[in-house]
Amino acid sequence: MADRDDVDVVVVGAGVSGLAAADRLVRAGRSVVVHEAVDRIGGRLLTGRSATGHPIDLGATWFWPGEERVAALVRELGLPVHPQHLAGDAVYHERGGPVRLDGNPIDVPSVRFSTGAAALAEGLAGRLPAGTIRLADPVLAVDTAVAGSAETTVVTSASGDVEAGHVVLALPPAVAVDRIEFRPGLPERLAGLAATTPVWMGSVAKVVALYDRPFWRDRGLAGSAISHLGPLGEIHDMSGPAGEPAALFGFARLRAATDPVPDRSAIEAQLGLLFGPGAPPPSEVLVVDWRQELGSLTTGQVASTAYRLFGHARYHEPAIDGRLHWASTETVTVSPGHIEGALAGGERAAAAILDRLAARGRAAPRPAPPAGAGTDTGDRPIPVAPPRRT
Repeated sequence: MADRDDVDVVVVGAGVSGLAAADRLVRAGRSVVVHEAVDRIGGRLLTGRSATGHPIDLGATWFWPGEERVAALVRELGLPVHPQHLAGDAVYHERGGPVRLDGNPIDVPSVRFSTGAAALAEGLAGRLPAGTIRLADPVLAVDTAVAGSAETTVVTSASGDVEAGHVVLALPPAVAVDRIEFRPGLPERLAGLAATTPVWMGSVAKVVALYDRPFWRDRGLAGSAISHLGPLGEIHDMSGPAGEPAALFGFARLRAATDPVPDRSAIEAQLGLLFGPGAPPPSEVLVVDWRQELGSLTTGQVASTAYRLFGHARYHEPAIDGRLHWASTETVTVSPGHIEGALAGGERAAAAILDRLAARGRAAPRPAPPAGAGTDTGDRPIPVAPPRRT
């Protein structure tokens, strides 16, 4: 094993839960490597750019009052935020046609990220030592049956092996058990739970339509709608501060791997019907298929809706003799599915590891490996992938 990197913790996934866990562990003096399968950080925090250069959130969009972990991180990083637009009437759409509601019972007070939600991930990543994050380096196997050791785990990625005392799985459980080979296999009940736990956002496409101005506000509309006819099931105002850029966003549910994403003509027709007559066409439409981003659905698979499994008790306890820890937003009881939940998951995993290391009396952390091939060196901006435009 002499040629292997040797660290205290390997984190699988550079979304906000994994980065939060890594940040806390590093600040506690522990050495960490974060493996990310794709060539960007952020996970479900994905901020793209419009044709005019404005930040557009194509993943997580907002956070809510009482979600103190997000609020605290926003303050620490000095990120600008603004309130979600609520004023105006909403629209309800069923077979009889669109109905204008009195007021806006769809939206609730929330807070938006003025420069994009990905700034949270970028801020956390910027606090980590150079070489910590390894982009485009997916984890292929986790071996906890290392000969002669009851406390060592070998993590195999595309770039090689890393030996660690602990592993944090900061990706949806269903994706983890589908993409990673565990040696030996996970306990049957845990593996079954992970495979059937829904992947938050894993069966939707997010659609953002940009306009020259928020015309719906001139008509006394909030930009909010619920539709049972689609292609977008729910729609909200996603305009920036003071209405610029002007934008509406919605979700299209895609239950199977073969379901097509809605095309631009269908999107324009629906938005015109709900917010017309005479609604101008959008200047730009951005679409992100989260099935592809998360690798969450295989051909013919139906998306799980067993949301009761979020925060299941088995996710709260480390597995494999305390060496394997869950951290994604699906594994918590605090705001599951939200950014707050992801931060709580990373916090829980890091705390469990630090408690275990303290109990075992490990005096000195292992040194972090040097940056090398396949490692983000920390001296360049960490990339965020652009959205697909239609």
